[in-house]
Amino acid sequence: MGLGFTILLLLKGKHYSVLDPKGFIGLRERKLMITATLMSMIVVLPVFIMTVFFAWNYRATNKNAVYKPDWDHNIAIETVWWTVPLILIVILGVMTWQSSYELNPYKPINSTVKPMTIQVVALDWKWLFIYPEQNIATVNYIQFPENTPIDFEITSDAPMNSFWIPQLGGQMYAMAGMRTHLHLLANSLGQFNGSSANISGKGFSGMKFLAVSTTRLDFDKWVQSTKQTPEVLNIEQYQVLAKPSQNIPPSYYGSTDKTIYNWVVMKYMMPNTKMPISKDQNNPTETDNMNHDNMQGMGM
Repeated sequence: MGLGFTILLLLKGKHYSVLDPKGFIGLRERKLMITATLMSMIVVLPVFIMTVFFAWNYRATNKNAVYKPDWDHNIAIETVWWTVPLILIVILGVMTWQSSYELNPYKPINSTVKPMTIQVVALDWKWLFIYPEQNIATVNYIQFPENTPIDFEITSDAPMNSFWIPQLGGQMYAMAGMRTHLHLLANSLGQFNGSSANISGKGFSGMKFLAVSTTRLDFDKWVQSTKQTPEVLNIEQYQVLAKPSQNIPPSYYGSTDKTIYNWVVMKYMMPNTKMPISKDQNNPTETDNMNHDNMQGMGM
């Protein structure tokens, strides 16, 4: 049944986002899945063929079948059915070893284009995206330029979750008190569905977002347009946003308090950490710099 499902996915890949990648990482992950599946067929298909052959040839009504009870210790046959799978396992092991380093989510993507950072906070039950360089924030919506490496810094201010854009690459867990990374790059323009890949409560099914890849010019226009939004993501607004809610439509913040992301991480590592109030939101406060240094010292 699992084999049939895999073949169905391969034949109808255009209907499944994982097999219709639009990103640098997603393309390599698809290649790895297809290669591993095809190599497995070298063992699986002969087994299926022999199963049908033996069932037909040695059926009870076939009086012409030759009875050979002493063939089970055939050295030639046993050499084949042990050697071939062993060779495949070694090859797949080497592939897994190499791809684990090549597709390491913490590994930056080599590109002549300057990478961009987007901070991700998993909430109940929505996604908050903070653009520290552009000083804007969004909920359940992200936009970025094509062919630009994106460093997603991911954490959670709720139960453990999982950040996933299937057409761009694999998922990465979002955990309270930790900062994980996921490097992705969109090779083309388009809209890609994002979601949570980890059940996190009754609002899990609606915890979806839209990821949009545009030209650099359109991205810059979108940033400027978002900056005109009157809503400000400060600590008071964040505390309201962080309350559990379901099926939230996309929303935008024209400016943000840059200390929020670090505070979300630190408040679980250092429970007595207080939210610093910055008079000038375009410049981190002294407390924010201290929090950042603490996280660097902890390897985050």
